Amino acid sequence: MEWSVNRSRWRKRSPRSKPYFLLILVFLLVLLILLLSSSSDLFRSLLPSKLDARSRSRAINCGPRTPYGTNLLAGERFLWYAPHSGFSNQLSELKNAILFAAILNRTLIVPPVLDHHAVALGSCPKFRVTSATDLRAAVWDHVMELIRYRRYISMADIIDLSPIAAGMVKTIDFRVFASLWCGIKMENACIGKLYSSNDFSYCRSLLSGLYGNLEKCVYAVKEDCRTTVWTYQQGNDGVLDLFQPDEQLLKKKKFSYVRKRRDIYKAFGPGSETETTPILAFGSLFTSPYRGSELYIDIHEATRDSKIQSLLRKIEFLPFVSEVIVAGNEVARNMIKEPYLCAQLRLLDGQFKNHWKMTFSELKQKLQSLQVENESKKESNLIHIFIMTDLPQGNWTGTYLGELAKNTKSYKLHTLHEHDELVVKTTKKLLRAEHGLHSGFFSRNFVETDESFCGSVSFPDILLYIEETVCSCASMGFVGTAGSTIAESIGLMRKNDICRL
Repeated sequence: MEWSVNRSRWRKRSPRSKPYFLLILVFLLVLLILLLSSSSDLFRSLLPSKLDARSRSRAINCGPRTPYGTNLLAGERFLWYAPHSGFSNQLSELKNAILFAAILNRTLIVPPVLDHHAVALGSCPKFRVTSATDLRAAVWDHVMELIRYRRYISMADIIDLSPIAAGMVKTIDFRVFASLWCGIKMENACIGKLYSSNDFSYCRSLLSGLYGNLEKCVYAVKEDCRTTVWTYQQGNDGVLDLFQPDEQLLKKKKFSYVRKRRDIYKAFGPGSETETTPILAFGSLFTSPYRGSELYIDIHEATRDSKIQSLLRKIEFLPFVSEVIVAGNEVARNMIKEPYLCAQLRLLDGQFKNHWKMTFSELKQKLQSLQVENESKKESNLIHIFIMTDLPQGNWTGTYLGELAKNTKSYKLHTLHEHDELVVKTTKKLLRAEHGLHSGFFSRNFVETDESFCGSVSFPDILLYIEETVCSCASMGFVGTAGSTIAESIGLMRKNDICRL
């Protein structure tokens, strides 16, 4: 709100106004004394930034805000985190969240699939990342946007979590948690009242860590890849990590970060200050190998913990749900019908837009080898290629893809689009199945919405998942974009022979 400046307001007042001013001042002082003496909790709630953790906890009345939540969530301890970037990164974070939840014996709050790069972390190697608090707040805001515009689809709607559900990790859908713990009524999203509710503000601040760490309520983890590498049972808690910022970066950025390896169990497990805290909220859980170490999480084995060792093997590959796998197989068998090669060509996003030549050269080499193979067998069959790319077909002219499309004597190209009948049909099946709401330990009954207000659902984009499945079924081979996490995902699917599952 903008305040207009009026200089006449600050002119010297006449003597007659002084008695009134003194009366008002006395009244305010009396009111302040009453507030301090008899309504201290109310007074503290007006000054959340000045309170210690114990006072803040009392002020916000931490705990489930619904009768159902109070009964059903009693004794539960939850783990929340802030997914970000593209789907492959989000899947990687989900696996790490499953691992952390199992190690710490917490119930994992399963998030939705976020829009591609709707929330960005930054660069761990450059020590330039969004703080955990800001990241969690950004994720919350985007999740609410997905709910409001009915584009919400859970990670458990796409990824089959049944391999880890049997006694390994307990999960709860984010919508169920928000309804039971926070008291958020999902139907309010459809009629524009979600953002104005007190429950919304309460839960946003709670899960984001805007209140800080609240005793017996929430612990908001601040450590990120600039300072910490999480380990488990390695006996190196507190030891400096191999990867540290170099002197040039320290001088240029003028910071003094030191990366230490810390045991996740010692930090947040039994005997820690967070042992009984109901909600443990992390920021990013993304990691990748870098300079002989890991950027944030270095847990690849747990030889002294058979349960976690078994879980590590299971989460190495988590398949898509059956609806997606069936759709991919249908494309391979009933649409392409012939043996084919898959080419995953990432050309427009980030670093990949500057490496077209290298990306296309690998495809050229593969096609040349297939042509030589055909000639040796004295065959003149068309080579069928399934193209998975972010370059719109209308922009293929003048590129190697355009050349392949023109050469109809040698190649037959196949593509899939989000409005194709198969994709739309599969999307409807996924929405009806509601795997996300049924995969947790509470049913969907807690997140019913009033359809008379909500109107039609906006279909989520599931094209990527079907395309990955089609590529995993390519019997003539696979050519992926170097450095692409999508290519890595397809490679893992091919290794696990997803077409036969």
